[in-house]
Amino acid sequence: MTRRERPGYGMVGASSGEGSGPVRGCLACDLMTGDAPLPGGTVLRTDAWVVEHCVGPFGLGTVVVKPARHVLHLAELTVGESAELGPLLQRISAAVTTVMDPEQVYVCLWSHVGGVPGHIHFVVQPVTREDMDRFDTFGPALQLAMGEAGELPEASDVQRVCDRLRGLLGPATGTRPATTQDHGTTGRPVITRP
Repeated sequence: MTRRERPGYGMVGASSGEGSGPVRGCLACDLMTGDAPLPGGTVLRTDAWVVEHCVGPFGLGTVVVKPARHVLHLAELTVGESAELGPLLQRISAAVTTVMDPEQVYVCLWSHVGGVPGHIHFVVQPVTREDMDRFDTFGPALQLAMGEAGELPEASDVQRVCDRLRGLLGPATGTRPATTQDHGTTGRPVITRP
């Protein structure tokens, strides 16, 4: 049985072809269109990608990088979306590192809603020693533990972090070309504007 033949496949929008618009009922799309509340607002928007603070329980400073169009499978990204993805993830990870000062930044792809394909999104999560000590774990088990705890950051804290990220990343529209990052004297990435 192919993924398109599975019962419930289209629950979040079976169509994700080039040019497809937002799908009502898809949380990722609803956050972009304003049909669902988005604490902190849009952090960055390029021609192909949108960055927002995560609305799930993965800690303050965790952001989501998702296609601006409804895409269910990584294999369905266009050449342009794919070309922008790597540099954008590096840039977002560097900004999160600067703002949150974590021990590590996890980046992972999430794409299931209720066991069926959903709007793909990369979770960029700052992880501190405090997080690992509190939940007594790390890696995917830490994300699972945080998900089970279900604790959401305060909206005012999310707003403050998003404002700082926007200050580093620049305007929330337009495509920014990749640039070489200067790691300075701290060894941590420094965000440069075009």
